[in-house]
Amino acid sequence: MMNERYVDLHTHTIVSDGTGTPADNVRLAREAGLYAVAITDHDTIAGLKEAEAAGQRLGVVVVPGVELSTVAEGKDIHVLGYYMDTGDDLFLSRLEELRSVRDIRNEMMVSRLRELGMAVTMEELQSRRGSGGAAVTVGRPHIAGLLVEKGYAVSLRDAFDRYLGEGAAAYVNPPRIRPETAVEWIHEAGGAAVLAHPGLYGKDALVEKLAAGGLDGIEAYHSDHCEDDVERYLGVAKRHGLLVTAGSDYHGERNGAVFHGALGSRRISTGVLEELKTRAAAYRMNR
Repeated sequence: MMNERYVDLHTHTIVSDGTGTPADNVRLAREAGLYAVAITDHDTIAGLKEAEAAGQRLGVVVVPGVELSTVAEGKDIHVLGYYMDTGDDLFLSRLEELRSVRDIRNEMMVSRLRELGMAVTMEELQSRRGSGGAAVTVGRPHIAGLLVEKGYAVSLRDAFDRYLGEGAAAYVNPPRIRPETAVEWIHEAGGAAVLAHPGLYGKDALVEKLAAGGLDGIEAYHSDHCEDDVERYLGVAKRHGLLVTAGSDYHGERNGAVFHGALGSRRISTGVLEELKTRAAAYRMNR
């Protein structure tokens, strides 16, 4: 029987930089014994309809989500949104704006890789775009996979460490919106805003500042968080009255390795869903 108590609130699909379809993620959630799973693709909600249809077939609740790309203090900061009005035209146009910035970054990174003598092209990268047209995002994991396939890196981690990660040879960080703006956009679309994987930023003073600045929750449980990280961010949540969430950040498998964590490897009681819905409903009332 399925465990009707837990949810994984952070997963990606082929619609952004995951390797499985939205329906695949729902199937994996069922196999992991989850009651619910969130689809949180980068800067797009294009995979939600397929996921929701699969959820109805398989008896898994699909939480509508998104992960917005922002920058603060030179760091890529990600903000998760849940239960937004997915038909909000303004929000959809804002997501399109974020995807255009991601495309510019991809072009800049490919250009740098070519300057380093690597035979990679934007055409090859775009061929990895999943179905869904302009609403689909292409990100660094796609570039990393291309580098591994061409023999320029031995693994995704190697590709990030040497070329694509912060401070690496081909890393670029074009101007993006600030995390505070992402929180505002999510709230204006009637959703709840959660800071993703704070332990990856290495800037806890910034995390404290953001926690005090309008967030609804913080992802204390994440595949890349150690126990000390968890305890630290549980403390942040308590100090600022934030909800606590958990997510595997599942991106699928590339070149034999699961990126971040297996779907369902980080989970939390479904009680948090009602709290997220309550926060989201309050924002909708004020629109």
